[in-house]
Amino acid sequence: MAEQGPCSCGGGDKSRIIFPCCGQANTGQISNAAAIQLDEETYGGYACTALLASSEALAKRANEVDEVVAIDGCGMHCAKKIAENAGVPVHQHLVITDLGIEKKSGDRSFTPDQVEAIASAAWKGEGELQESGKGKKPSDGSGGCGCSGKCC
Repeated sequence: MAEQGPCSCGGGDKSRIIFPCCGQANTGQISNAAAIQLDEETYGGYACTALLASSEALAKRANEVDEVVAIDGCGMHCAKKIAENAGVPVHQHLVITDLGIEKKSGDRSFTPDQVEAIASAAWKGEGELQESGKGKKPSDGSGGCGCSGKCC
């Protein structure tokens, strides 16, 4: 479980869709596992990033949520690029290598602690957030729900 659950004040009840990169290295596998964990924790709905490249229906759905979260394994930013090429703005962008996990090409192994670190980063709003429109990061220092940290 993530350290921080949904906001108890109701301000954190955002609709979210999560697009992991699912790359072949350990960090890509972590992106997928973190997206599944976040879906199970009801943070947001897991969606197929590869399908987004060719599905107008999925792009439409992604444009209707409050926040789009891209989880990329490395600095190639594949999930974010696929979303943006489909006309879907990314509001929170987590890059696993930027969060201190080393990419190991040819090695798909990872630990539950690494997955938890990425899921927790999403709950805390640690990804780069778009500065305008839906999903705007609040300037109040809270985790992103707008309650000024009173519920967390």
